[in-house]
Amino acid sequence: MDFMNVNHELLSFIESSPSSYHVVENITASLRKRGFISLSEKECWKVEYGKDYYVTRNGSSVIAFRMPKQDAKGFHIIATHSDSPTFKVKEHPEMAVEEKYVKLNTEKYGGMILSTWLDRPLSVAGRVVYKAEDGQVKITCVNVDKDLLVIPNVAIHMNREMNKGVEYNPQVDMLPLMSMQQEGGCKGLLTKEISKTLGISEDAVLGHDLYLYVRDKGRVIGADEGFVLSPKLDDLQSVYAQVTAFCAAAPSEYITVAAVFDNEEIGSGTMQGADSTFLCDVLERIGESLELSKNQYLSMVADSFLISADNAHAVHPNHPEKADPTNRPYLNGGLVIKYHGSQKYTTDAVSTAKMKLMCEKAKVPFQTYHNRSDILGGSTLGNISTSHVSLSSVDVGLPQLAMHSAVETGGGKDTAYAIEAFKAFYQE
Repeated sequence: MDFMNVNHELLSFIESSPSSYHVVENITASLRKRGFISLSEKECWKVEYGKDYYVTRNGSSVIAFRMPKQDAKGFHIIATHSDSPTFKVKEHPEMAVEEKYVKLNTEKYGGMILSTWLDRPLSVAGRVVYKAEDGQVKITCVNVDKDLLVIPNVAIHMNREMNKGVEYNPQVDMLPLMSMQQEGGCKGLLTKEISKTLGISEDAVLGHDLYLYVRDKGRVIGADEGFVLSPKLDDLQSVYAQVTAFCAAAPSEYITVAAVFDNEEIGSGTMQGADSTFLCDVLERIGESLELSKNQYLSMVADSFLISADNAHAVHPNHPEKADPTNRPYLNGGLVIKYHGSQKYTTDAVSTAKMKLMCEKAKVPFQTYHNRSDILGGSTLGNISTSHVSLSSVDVGLPQLAMHSAVETGGGKDTAYAIEAFKAFYQE
């Protein structure tokens, strides 16, 4: 396997995807180049065997599917998510400090390790709604592609207890510094940056969904070049592996589906999240377009399978005691199959057997993960998705360190392993 090339392509994808809107924009641009047909939820669908399609919702979620050349047995689905923990910019964000500094008013999005955002070059990306010169209302992605912001730490001389632990207040400690105050005040400074980037007038901006992102570039590191260090590995590492495998694997007996949902980091309870009707709507509309009866459609769902791919915790080199005593995944050890007794992960005996066979078929290693029984874990896409579409499912992920840090560490081989395992699944 060409691990180095895969890693460089992964890091390039992440760098060009500073927000969930950019993730979906990049994916759909790639799909269009490959001849995928764009569908709209506002129109009736007519899908055909042997063709490839995609549909987006709210600009930050996408579901693509490939039709086999003949009648399909069911659906083979991989689900990932496009969002990562960050800070969302509030309305009227500019705040003056003693008529000298200008900072931005932001709020937490998801559960991040706050301290890792300090003293890093940051900027703003997302989407903007604006009125064009012809009067039409338009929506576009925006990325202020420069080192715009920083969240400065307090000097240790002003807090001698700093290294004994600090509780950060998001409204006090985590607001980013943007500039020195200029003549005329600070109102509208961010809008000015946004409008300059887009080439529109400031008063044309009608609304925005803007988020901070880390400007540090991802890189391959280690004496053996065995690690990747990058923002947003959770979950763009899985997204990249999923989409790469999906495009490379021609469907055989199953309709293959790549679902990328937004808002996993805040519970998925949005119209474009995994807890929405998006997946169910797409599958039902495929069935209806193929003129399947309800009975036939449900038979297809019963012969379907979902892989929920969201990264997993590797054993930490400084804190190996945090891992489960007998299930201990490591970086570069391959895809991680995740289990949870309360079914926050959907893996069971049947679905784990299927996933292990896929890895064996692809000739890639796999590992297993449980939380320590005295440490609570998070939930992900699998159990949320299967509450809307009842089908067999397995939860997997790529092993990583420092999940939800501003910059995370992954294994240099694991992305390529995941691509091969996902290709085997899509080609089954």
